[in-house]
Amino acid sequence: MGTRDTTIGRREQLYRDAIRVICTDYANALTVDDVAHQIATSRRQLQRVIAEVGGTTFGQLLARARMAAAERLLRDPELPVKEVARRVGYRQPAQFAKSFRVRYGATPRDYRRVHTNGSRPQELVAER
Repeated sequence: MGTRDTTIGRREQLYRDAIRVICTDYANALTVDDVAHQIATSRRQLQRVIAEVGGTTFGQLLARARMAAAERLLRDPELPVKEVARRVGYRQPAQFAKSFRVRYGATPRDYRRVHTNGSRPQELVAER
């Protein structure tokens, strides 16, 4: 394995490690510095790895992890949307609702209503 292959392999491993930390700690006030520290790299190196390997940014990765968790939590009709927002790391339910709407094309309440009625997610966009 050449130096280039080793570098690529190291970057891919850093990316996987960052994803692991983000998927575990998304509910906390997580920063790129926090993740870099946990995986023993620099902020700059982590940002470069996320851009090169993942084709994205730290903020986008964190938002995706939070939204995926929110989508799962919203399947529980007994859990208030405000609590879902808190559990996935949003202090302000309105900011959560806005981010969710941008990602899924529906408010959390509308998503829940359609999802718990057995409809497919694609129907959310059609309802609008």
